[in-house]
Amino acid sequence: MTAPTNIAAILPRMAAERGEQIAMRCPGTRGPDGLARYDVTLSYAELDARSDAIAAGLAARGIVRGTRSVLMVRPSPEFFLLMFALFKLGAVPVLVDPGIDKRALKACLREAEPEAFIGIPLAQVARLLLGWGRGFVRHVVTVGRRWCWGGVTLAQVEAAGRGAGPQLADTAPDEVAAILFTSGSTGVPKGVVYRHRHFVAQVDLLRQAFGIEAGGVDLPTFPPFALFDPALGLSSIIPDMDPTRPAKADPRKLVAAIERFGVTQLFGSPALVAVLARHGARLPSVRLVTSAGAPVPPDVVAAMRALLPEDATLWTPYGATECLPVAVIEGRELQSTRAATESGVGTCVGRPVAGNTVRVIRIRDEVIETWSDDLELPAGEVGEITVAGPSATDAYFNRPQATRLAKIREASGDGERIVHRMGDVGWFDADGRLWFCGRTSHRVETAQGPLYTEQVEPVFNTHPEVRRSALVGVGERGAQRPVLCVELAAGVPDAARERVEAELLNIGQRHAHTAGIERILFHPGFPVDIRHNAKIGREALAVWAAGRV
Repeated sequence: MTAPTNIAAILPRMAAERGEQIAMRCPGTRGPDGLARYDVTLSYAELDARSDAIAAGLAARGIVRGTRSVLMVRPSPEFFLLMFALFKLGAVPVLVDPGIDKRALKACLREAEPEAFIGIPLAQVARLLLGWGRGFVRHVVTVGRRWCWGGVTLAQVEAAGRGAGPQLADTAPDEVAAILFTSGSTGVPKGVVYRHRHFVAQVDLLRQAFGIEAGGVDLPTFPPFALFDPALGLSSIIPDMDPTRPAKADPRKLVAAIERFGVTQLFGSPALVAVLARHGARLPSVRLVTSAGAPVPPDVVAAMRALLPEDATLWTPYGATECLPVAVIEGRELQSTRAATESGVGTCVGRPVAGNTVRVIRIRDEVIETWSDDLELPAGEVGEITVAGPSATDAYFNRPQATRLAKIREASGDGERIVHRMGDVGWFDADGRLWFCGRTSHRVETAQGPLYTEQVEPVFNTHPEVRRSALVGVGERGAQRPVLCVELAAGVPDAARERVEAELLNIGQRHAHTAGIERILFHPGFPVDIRHNAKIGREALAVWAAGRV
């Protein structure tokens, strides 16, 4: 029989070894200066005991092993207690970004076929009014005050399970642990099926890739990443910010928390790291910064590194919801590749993490059922990035066609493994480093050949008055006209557009692959993804550009 595997199995051990260590601090009340007091805490012993009680209470209400359970709770002790309670039960938490388009959110919840809905009162009202999970939800738990919608409150659940003792299902590695929906930044969000072995593998890969040691203090500005902290022996400081709007985070509040609790590491999207970099406050306690979700601009890396101690590290892991981490690069090496990126070769994302097999294959938009060695391209050639490894997921929930498009079956010494198609284009250099060139679906197919976003946009982003740019194609694939959409930096007047356009066209003429870009459109503010506020909504920009060309 396969040995049991469960990401929550670490909690009882941590409670025994580090029972009084604070596992989590949350903002709580505010002082007269408007800053959070962080007076809501959970020790490792409390996190373990209370998640046991909640697990027992949920089981008594019919939420048991295998029950798909939507969780719509703000970053708080309740969110983490519930996640670990569901893991302990062997139930299946379903996480969807609450900020995505409401129609897409409804479709996600219908697709997930949830049997339980656990949420704050506002989420429960939306569930009733908008029909979220209608026809599937049989168990309702409200985190907070319950009104007219039935079910029970979390307080009642925890009270009912108090004293029940340890709760830990003997889940097998291949059992479904969670369904995590992608951000939908390049289409309709898809529910990624995480098995227990995937979570366990991610913890091991993160520990090895970044040298994380127990006892540190983490500021995870993307709540799901805080779930790894207990398994890594870290204390989490849940930041005082809206996690769905990292670009709008108040750096004063973030820095106050970092200084007060001696934060040693932090995770943030490129938009969040840019907020701290612009703020300019030194961060002497921080030894490790990780930033993912989109390429981190070279100037942001340089500015952030200047705020850290000399021996601190800034890592930009490459990956996706379906597989993370795939490859990593440290800020110093990334800065050394800046000139190459700005000349249009792509963004270096480093070397594959040990345990992953990363290969570049010929670009094909159709299904590839089985792996063949002749798919692989030699170093130096641009193609689609693929990865096989312990954290590579193997399916989307209730999306068989999407699964077929994204997964390749490969015979291996152990029988068979899944190769995940990242949906990104890139290439390997002679030193074994992977260079990211953009999304496969975002390539512009001109009559002269393909153009890739991350080989074009950095060239134009060197202009000091450009905040960011986005390459889109107008027309039929194979004869598309490349159009560069440009968002100007703050404070640049509209009157400067004609001059900036001429200067950008001149910059494009310096490189063979950008010389054919002759149309530039200025946009007031790019659409970005809800999760990281960093991935540009190029599909929407392409429609916008088509109406103007």
